[in-house]
Amino acid sequence: MRGKITIFIDGNNLFHAARSVGVEIDYAKFLNFLRGDSPLLRAFFYTGVDEKAERQQGFLLWMRRNGYRVVEKELKTYADGTKKANLDVEIAVDMLSLADKYDTAVLVSGDEDFSYAINAVAYKGVRVELAGFRSNTSPRLIDVADQFIELDSHIDEITKTDSRYNVHNHNHHSGSHLVASRNSGSFPRVQDSGAFPRAQDSGGFTRVQDEDAEDPTSHEATVER
Repeated sequence: MRGKITIFIDGNNLFHAARSVGVEIDYAKFLNFLRGDSPLLRAFFYTGVDEKAERQQGFLLWMRRNGYRVVEKELKTYADGTKKANLDVEIAVDMLSLADKYDTAVLVSGDEDFSYAINAVAYKGVRVELAGFRSNTSPRLIDVADQFIELDSHIDEITKTDSRYNVHNHNHHSGSHLVASRNSGSFPRVQDSGAFPRAQDSGGFTRVQDEDAEDPTSHEATVER
């Protein structure tokens, strides 16, 4: 039993992982997929921001209006010209501080640095599900999580319909596409109700469906890690 869930999405990590396999995440479908039939406390989306990037700001506005609690950190510019924002601490702190409010944590990241946070939450009696693309997910993370949700196996359920994805080529490189789990429970499949599903909210926020808000494609404004 998953019980009440809280979703923690490492936004930059997911964006680059999806891009590396040639897909674009449909964030409305993605939330519906991760949630399944479980009651949802919160769906957190963590990302670095550039206030001058209008497309990214439009994307984040869309996210807030469609079921996500966005946690931002200003990007820092380094000597080589790259811009980065590390939100690992924020994600780990939120997972731990809210642990008594939910039964299952769904972490979307492939970053091995979260292995300690997963163990710490598990010691509090929380079930931890890890979601990611196998080629971009640390084996260490998969080992410490209670269940690994391999996103490669659910492309149609989580991506845009025009997503640039070559299934045959990716299958050749990624190997098995079975969901790895420590228990016999199956991960709930969610019917897709379109790009903007009218899912009812049973958590602490209200999902506002604003079809005039900018499309999630604007997340392409995210800079390099």
